[in-house]
Amino acid sequence: MVGALPWFFASLFLAGVRASVLTLQSPRLSVIGADATPLRNEPLSLAVKVPAPVELGPADKLKLTFQIVDADGKGVQPHQTFLRFYDEVTGEEGVQPVKVTPGGKAKFELNMARPFSSLPPSGKDPLQVSLYIGSFKHDPVQYNLFDLIVPASQAPAQHPDETFFHVRPEIFHTFRPEQKVPPKFVSAVFTGFIAAPWVVLLGLLGNVGPQVPHLFSPSIIPFVATLGAFEALLVWYWVDLRIGQVLLYGAILSVPAAITGKRALAAVSERRLGKSSK
Repeated sequence: MVGALPWFFASLFLAGVRASVLTLQSPRLSVIGADATPLRNEPLSLAVKVPAPVELGPADKLKLTFQIVDADGKGVQPHQTFLRFYDEVTGEEGVQPVKVTPGGKAKFELNMARPFSSLPPSGKDPLQVSLYIGSFKHDPVQYNLFDLIVPASQAPAQHPDETFFHVRPEIFHTFRPEQKVPPKFVSAVFTGFIAAPWVVLLGLLGNVGPQVPHLFSPSIIPFVATLGAFEALLVWYWVDLRIGQVLLYGAILSVPAAITGKRALAAVSERRLGKSSK
């Protein structure tokens, strides 16, 4: 926006070596309404005071014409020519280049129906319009032309991603509610169901009589141990395990249970057949 300013100040640095001064010839401003009606048309006298502020409507056009000449009155095409629109209250400014022909003639137009993007945001205060001219062969020059009153700028459209650059609400983590534990009475009832087979087994041991010592033979103890492992697995499931883990561990235990059960059944059958033959 202010890229042309450094060149202007660089030209000021070399001003002491150059004596030729550029001036404006026949500067004129005109304001044309939306219906092409001339609202204002007057020459600009740079030697006198700045003219009355120029006011533009939402569809008005501002035209500015002049010719840049040297001390001999010959038209000159400077290296840089631009208009600066400055809001003294807000500090906002905008720079717009001006096209100049080789003969020094320049024409600038501002259409408020389609204003250029470098025009600063406007409010109730006028914009100061200045002309800056810079050249390698001549002294740089600045002219304060006039004050410009334009319609107040509308609020800028909200960018679709603008909300992501604002402070977002604080995130509060919601913890999962604690697992509900069944009443102790219900847990005791189901524990009794699990222990019931062992109670029945211990009760039946009293009716076996002399055959009890045979239950602790090397062929039957491994099978009883695998049954105890299954019971321990069910208790572990109730405390910590998931159903998938129970099925996995149960499948692994089923292999030794089937082998030891087959051996235990074979041992019991042999003993019964031996007693019946006697």
